[in-house]
Amino acid sequence: MHDAATSRRLLIVDPCDNCHQLIPVLKLAGWAVDSCTLEDALRRSCDIGLIRLMPQHFEHPDLVKELITRSNTEWIAVLTPDDLRREKIGDFVCEWFFDFHTLPFDVARVQVTLGRAYGMARLRSQGGVPASAPEHEMLGDSRPIRELRRLLSKLAPTESPVLIRGESGTGKELVARTLHSQSHRRNKPFVAVNCAAIPEHLIHSELFGYEAGAFSGAKERRIGRIEAADGGTLFLDEIGDLPLDIQANLLRFLQDKQIERMGGREAIPIDVRIIAATHVDLEAAIRKKRFREDLYYRLNVLQVGTAPLRERHGDLALLANHFAHFYSQETGRRARNFSQDALIAMGKHDWPGNVRELANRVRRGLVLADGRQIEASDLGLLGDDDIVSSMGTLDEYKSRAERQALCDVLTRHSDNLSVAAKVLGISRPTFYRLLHKHQIR
Repeated sequence: MHDAATSRRLLIVDPCDNCHQLIPVLKLAGWAVDSCTLEDALRRSCDIGLIRLMPQHFEHPDLVKELITRSNTEWIAVLTPDDLRREKIGDFVCEWFFDFHTLPFDVARVQVTLGRAYGMARLRSQGGVPASAPEHEMLGDSRPIRELRRLLSKLAPTESPVLIRGESGTGKELVARTLHSQSHRRNKPFVAVNCAAIPEHLIHSELFGYEAGAFSGAKERRIGRIEAADGGTLFLDEIGDLPLDIQANLLRFLQDKQIERMGGREAIPIDVRIIAATHVDLEAAIRKKRFREDLYYRLNVLQVGTAPLRERHGDLALLANHFAHFYSQETGRRARNFSQDALIAMGKHDWPGNVRELANRVRRGLVLADGRQIEASDLGLLGDDDIVSSMGTLDEYKSRAERQALCDVLTRHSDNLSVAAKVLGISRPTFYRLLHKHQIR
């Protein structure tokens, strides 16, 4: 049993009855357990967080994302098996949480997961990354990935800023970590900032830090992400989502190589290599006055492109098996391979979410699989048997295809419905009519 001074702090957010029953067991294992509501969670400090996901959390996921982003630790989701089977919820959990547990609890597995999450959180706080994590390995033998590896080996030793461009889920952070690991800064911190995940009113303090008393609630000095990366690499993901005033502050830092914390007057010199990434058209954003042209040229000294998964011919099965092996080890679940029907279904799928979507589907497949193999249905994909059994009248077939087309185009263009309608070759009013017809919000 650990004493109070060395107890690992676990915060349970919005606990349920099952969670309360788990608390005495965890305390005996050396965890200092606290609980609170989601609204109060950011005021509590913890080493690891566990949150019981309820309908209100799914309706307002930004509140959960803000908690995970600002707490800078690892979080574990608790939910029902039925919730996990729902497409968007499964993807949300797999993308934002270190791991998840379905009720009722398997106490032994909970303790293993908490221990692994605690180790990951310690690595995160020290600026380190585990070598075995799947996102830190550039796997594949397709021509795009071979050319990418060759390019990165040339760019890594330089000090120049790099702009990484590619669709969401294509591994832009992996590229940034590879550049860092192959540079002379490899033993210094790698700090990643997702500019799209931080609420706009918090971005300045997250990047530049603040002094005690800088604003209401600032009880002590906090080091910003830029300062935390001193000597190493700062990765600014989704740079196109930075507000214009923060773009001006970032440009000033790139010019002066120094920062001032909020509420402070001291100029602090910082030595970092900047790597930025975007999935949006920055040139178009410049024309629309949403992105500073001078900042663009500061960031776009060297450029790297990441290929979508649909263009990485031959890499799909390799990556799927890699993720299946990794997640079976991470979660302690029995390793499974893929059925022939699942492999065929993966080959037919267009993978709009790219490698991230593949990793999430495989992770869910490992949880949902009941037999010896992962089936297409476990991955949320239609296998040949499903397609045959689901065929009905021609009108029903057309209706399913119509709905699938709407879902596919919304996956890629949910932020611009005019573009989505144009891609489908229909007018915007027709597009809205079809959304209403198929009850897609």
